Amino acid sequence: MTDSLTIGEKKILLRLAREAMTFAVMGNKLPPLDLNSLSLPLRENGASFVTLTINDELRGCIGTLEAHQSLAEDVREHAVAAALEDPRFPPVDKTELNRIRLEVSRLTAPHALEYSSSEDLLKKLNPHVDGVILKSDHRRATFLPQVWQKIPSPEDFLDHLCVKMGARSDLWQKTKLQVYIYQVEEFHE
Repeated sequence: MTDSLTIGEKKILLRLAREAMTFAVMGNKLPPLDLNSLSLPLRENGASFVTLTINDELRGCIGTLEAHQSLAEDVREHAVAAALEDPRFPPVDKTELNRIRLEVSRLTAPHALEYSSSEDLLKKLNPHVDGVILKSDHRRATFLPQVWQKIPSPEDFLDHLCVKMGARSDLWQKTKLQVYIYQVEEFHE
């Protein structure tokens, strides 16, 4: 990612995410965001994921792959969604707020990865760098680049991603899927 955010911009996004999550978990309506008070990179359209962890264990993760609103609004929206709407977890309870660690991932625009075979696909992936999107018919799933830390083998990474998509783990070996890659600028509290 060439146009990195400044340390100050990252701190602002983390503060906005924390405030949005806290407001929502406490049952309060989010105050409107004053975009004019923010730097241009935070006002420009951006795509993000917000990940919540407690003791390094996933507690929620929601985001978008396509930029459609200001980066600041996107981060706020996904902080609330990660806390209250991740279907894998019950909504965050106010007693958990002080233990939650927030991570924000700012995504580059995904681009198609052309490949000729499953072996070629493995060669073209950049572990620990690429986030990967798999598409098959109406199904789609993604793993952020951070998932490589837990699943470092490209074969296992793609197996797990197929399962997340709701398919057989070996679908990527038997069918030519649509594959897209992207990178992230990740920062956390």
